[in-house]
Amino acid sequence: MVNASLREERGALWCERLKTQRALLREPLPLVVEGRITRMVGLTLEAVGCQAAIGDRCLVETPQGKLEAEVVGFSGDRTYLMPSGDIRGLVPDARVTPTAHAYAAAVGMGLLGRVIDGTGNPLDGLGPVRTDAVYPLHGKPANPLARRLISEPLDVGVRAINGLLTIGRGQRLGLFAGSGVGKSVLLGMMTRYTDADVVVVGLIGERGREVKEFTDRILGSQSMARAVVVATPADTPPMLRLHGAMLATSIAEYFRDQGLKVLLLMDSLTRFAQAQREVALAIGEPPATRGYPPSVFARLPQLVERAGNGEGEGSITALYTVLAEGDDQQDPIADAARAILDGHIVLSRDIADSGHYPAIDIEASVSRVMGEVASEEHRRQAIRFKQIYSTYRKNRDLISVGAYMRGSDPRIDEAIEMWPRLLRFLQQSNKEQVTMKDCLRALSELTAAPAPEIVATAKPQMKSQVAAPAQAQQPQARARG
Repeated sequence: MVNASLREERGALWCERLKTQRALLREPLPLVVEGRITRMVGLTLEAVGCQAAIGDRCLVETPQGKLEAEVVGFSGDRTYLMPSGDIRGLVPDARVTPTAHAYAAAVGMGLLGRVIDGTGNPLDGLGPVRTDAVYPLHGKPANPLARRLISEPLDVGVRAINGLLTIGRGQRLGLFAGSGVGKSVLLGMMTRYTDADVVVVGLIGERGREVKEFTDRILGSQSMARAVVVATPADTPPMLRLHGAMLATSIAEYFRDQGLKVLLLMDSLTRFAQAQREVALAIGEPPATRGYPPSVFARLPQLVERAGNGEGEGSITALYTVLAEGDDQQDPIADAARAILDGHIVLSRDIADSGHYPAIDIEASVSRVMGEVASEEHRRQAIRFKQIYSTYRKNRDLISVGAYMRGSDPRIDEAIEMWPRLLRFLQQSNKEQVTMKDCLRALSELTAAPAPEIVATAKPQMKSQVAAPAQAQQPQARARG
């Protein structure tokens, strides 16, 4: 009886194994053809003998271990790879193994409160990151007609933006600034004071020192509880910087699909473009505009268009910083970003040098969706504020040198009287939060006075012109005397 039972168990085991082998014969495993590295120029690796699709992940063997690289091009039998890690120790004829898989983003609620790199590995020393799903790194094409319209304002806690440049949920906005004018501080204020459910921050190509400073000083422990930070500093390979921007967007897409209101802050879109320029030039793409190849201007909308409202209740409100090199607002990346974004906030160096923070240039900034998310009364008050502000700025030279005579133009008189209050409205400490409700109340009180009646012939006059007739009469009077 024992031998019979044992024979039955062995028979069942062999039958199970035969079924497994038959399944493998029906669906044979794909044949992996390995290649070798034949040439390296800059950061570009040339491999022969292997076949892989564009965007596929490959493993290159080095004495220190396996180096990850992505297929970025090919020519004849040569495949061009761009490494996403440290290439030190790479030797000639190193083996290249295609994985037949593209890079993907591991996402989940466990990312909240964590700081990760461009590959999703933790940088904060808090152990492995718990993830629930895998999203494509390059996103999924969205039907533009399936997107919900932008109809609700987003409170970011900054008075000048809430009142005069109101942001809508699902809007893509650009923050245009030169270096050292306070864009990181403004981003930190919006991260701490926004009423969004989740904040995803992408620090792309910035200084490594700024990563810890942003998480510890600007964000703080309380804001980090609902934030995810993806950091790929300037010393990382260009492919990893590209992956960092796309990973941050994929994480934001995941939270949006969960029905949450997401604020995506990316610093900066210019560094993303520069990373793509490095990759494109390394594989031989010709430069076009100021050294930027055409693929750069194709990559920008592919990244930006992934943000916005989805089909469900979730939304991604995205704010991208754009570095204006030499404070030139006609920089090709700045010009291209203005065309694909739903508005722009310009930070002025002159305003920052005067000690005015946040250094927002109200006249040069615009929110293209403010008309859809703000009430009629709010829009009227914002327009009146800008008219008074612009009137003073246009006549500031005459006013500052004392050449303007009071009473020449009621509009200028009103601007002179209200100028200190306008500045107090626009200035705000980075420790101060101003809700949308408080902002609208302050804006209403500031613009409550009726606009002055304008005399059609009234124009700004200079003192020398007004006083000239009286001065001309004095010599005549002395002569008669």
